[in-house]
Amino acid sequence: MQEGGQGRSGEAGSGETCGYPAPREAHVDTASAPAQGGAERIPAGLRHAYLFAWFNALSYQVVLGSPMILYAKALGASATVLGVIAGMMPLLVILQIPAAAHIPRVGYRRFVVSGWGIRVLFIFGMALVPLLGGVLDARNQLALLLFLLFGFNLSRGISSCAWLPWITALVPAGLRGRYLARDAALQNLAGMVTLWVAALLLGGEGRPWQFATLFAFSAVMGGLSLVFLKRMPDVPPACEASGGRGPVPWLAMLRHPPFARLLQAVVAWSVAYGGMTAFTVAFLKVSLGYTEGHVLWATSAAFAGGLSSLWFLGSRLDHLGSRPVIQFCGLGWLAVVTGWMLMAGRWREPSPGWVLALQFLMGLLAALVQMAHTRLAMAVIPPMGRNHFFALYSVASNVTLGLAPIGWGLWIDAVGERTWRWLGLEWNRFSLFYAAVGLAFGVFVLLARRLVEPRAASMEALLREVLIESPQRFWLRFWPRT
Repeated sequence: MQEGGQGRSGEAGSGETCGYPAPREAHVDTASAPAQGGAERIPAGLRHAYLFAWFNALSYQVVLGSPMILYAKALGASATVLGVIAGMMPLLVILQIPAAAHIPRVGYRRFVVSGWGIRVLFIFGMALVPLLGGVLDARNQLALLLFLLFGFNLSRGISSCAWLPWITALVPAGLRGRYLARDAALQNLAGMVTLWVAALLLGGEGRPWQFATLFAFSAVMGGLSLVFLKRMPDVPPACEASGGRGPVPWLAMLRHPPFARLLQAVVAWSVAYGGMTAFTVAFLKVSLGYTEGHVLWATSAAFAGGLSSLWFLGSRLDHLGSRPVIQFCGLGWLAVVTGWMLMAGRWREPSPGWVLALQFLMGLLAALVQMAHTRLAMAVIPPMGRNHFFALYSVASNVTLGLAPIGWGLWIDAVGERTWRWLGLEWNRFSLFYAAVGLAFGVFVLLARRLVEPRAASMEALLREVLIESPQRFWLRFWPRT
């Protein structure tokens, strides 16, 4: 979601020979370290990218978020089907690998605009599905919905391969953390507004016409986002190996040391995080008996948490580095899933306050991890072969993110209604789900310690910066003293 900075497209260097790094070359973008001198500025044209981000988030949070999960649940979808819906978008990102070869011929902006335009048409189709109750039964409506979701995610999966290379070329390296923090805050604010609109519209138990209106709102917002996407300045695609011809050395890219370690951590994160949103919505609906409206109000707290990531880090990501943020968030996620596990295991009576607090932390930690991962990828991926590196990064992350909820859904359906008590907890499908997710986050924490990022601060430095040396230390005065 960025524009400006056309000079950044020359990072491959005039006069350099296009090619991929040697398999063991330890290239790391030196700009991943703190920006020096304050010479770089956010490009002025970036306002169109931020406006695109705003309207795009108002659109996709309906189709890819809690409202779609709730509608599918209203049609009788099982946990496995919910996993397919949650995993379809990231799974189809695998199409980025064949699509990346066509970016130099088509160009960044045209590539993205085409895919985003097609997917808006599919959203208009989804808006008609709830109105077909007199023609189709619930099972056939669900099948039609899955078909339209497949088309939506297919067009997105192909066109999204141009997004990260485009953004990397537009935003100066020393300001990428600041840009990502602002972008994440804007998208989370839009997501929160979307869920408020959905909660007000659906009320208690949503009716078909209410879901149809909500999907139509998503389509209109998607159409508006295209207006600003077309206004973003284009840049020439980055130089590719052999002028974009010949076989791509995927194995050499996978062996590129900083990139390989990042991929391992991202895959572990995707396994752990993959089903959290969808199955937490199912837990609130099935186990706690929340209505659609109550679920949407509760999950909107996650977007409030994501919005607060701008306050939590702001521009600090550029001088602290990504690695300490990722390590800190891994430990935070272990605490969050423990809270959900205790709630699902009836260790304590679930209360709205606990639900809102855990949702808030989920949104905050997810936003921090995602922006830190993206910034680190921008730093360790070389300019030469950038399109294919980013395609490989996105595919590894998103395919895992897509398979994970399907696997978690199968696990939850396999456990079914069986329950037993052990260690003071009720072990049921949801408490077992959260316990298994906790193990996955433990692996993520271990892999995060191996990430390569020269001159990154330690996690202790991050905590000192945020809790003691920053202006937010004012709030510590209110902490109870013993």
